Amino acid sequence: MSAAQAAQLIARNATGVAIRANAKGQALFTYRQGGALRRVLVWGAVNARFPAPGTRQVEFNVDYSGGWRTKHSTAFAGACGRYDGPSLPNLVAACKAPDGSYWAAQSWGRPLPNLGFTPWNGETSQKWLEVSHWTGELPQLELHMGWVWSNRFQQLFGRYTYQGRPVYGFGTTRYGAPTDRFGRLIYLDTLNSTYGTGWKRENSFVPHNPTGVFCYGFYSFDPTKGGYRHPPGYAGGKRGPGTGEQYRVTASGTGVLPNVATTIPALHPFDRGNPEDMTLQTAMANLLRSFGDRSCQAGLG
Repeated sequence: MSAAQAAQLIARNATGVAIRANAKGQALFTYRQGGALRRVLVWGAVNARFPAPGTRQVEFNVDYSGGWRTKHSTAFAGACGRYDGPSLPNLVAACKAPDGSYWAAQSWGRPLPNLGFTPWNGETSQKWLEVSHWTGELPQLELHMGWVWSNRFQQLFGRYTYQGRPVYGFGTTRYGAPTDRFGRLIYLDTLNSTYGTGWKRENSFVPHNPTGVFCYGFYSFDPTKGGYRHPPGYAGGKRGPGTGEQYRVTASGTGVLPNVATTIPALHPFDRGNPEDMTLQTAMANLLRSFGDRSCQAGLG
């Protein structure tokens, strides 16, 4: 048995995913991996706790033997009712349990390399299967676009909240990865960008403590610095800015809630002679300032 957190990884490159659930807060996930049938029993958590020092985020118990190690039986009495919950990104299976709660499985390329690199090995091309359990409303991603640094660069910004309260963690590594179970990563993808056609992973970042606000400027970055993964022997210089036609933001679910996502159209290069651009930039700068997050206000146009 192992403990897991959030809309949490239980398998890689899984296919044929199915869910059965009961009224005791337990679910059995079945899938195929490497040609073998797998059965994973998950229980013990629902929704999420709000960030608070000295507390623990809710987390699943996970039995990869399908129940044998913890219950000495793989028998599971449950069903999967018709899913009538909210739309979710990367959904491969969903279930309404007899108690009215929801279970879901989402499979997506969470390990994709940043800065638009095409995956070059098995690790960077994996599809992660993540599971969740909830009742009621889901976390919300608020997303906006503006320009920064004398309006030379596009900036994406927003807030990540759950039940109207900010989602954030209490620490990160020097490269920005969360160091506690409350911290969540937000993943940014860019469509038909300077990296090529289709969706490419631009970067990832955390919502800030204590506001839940995030902001990202589309600048050039050196993949050999800042902890970025890059193909072996890469010597191609800076990458980006990864401006494209559209941007997609996917947030890892807080607690054991599912991952959520939203998209927004990209902006064009700022034109100081265009009154609409001037009006938009003023409005977006004022909106961002109203969030009260000092770290996101540098360079506002």
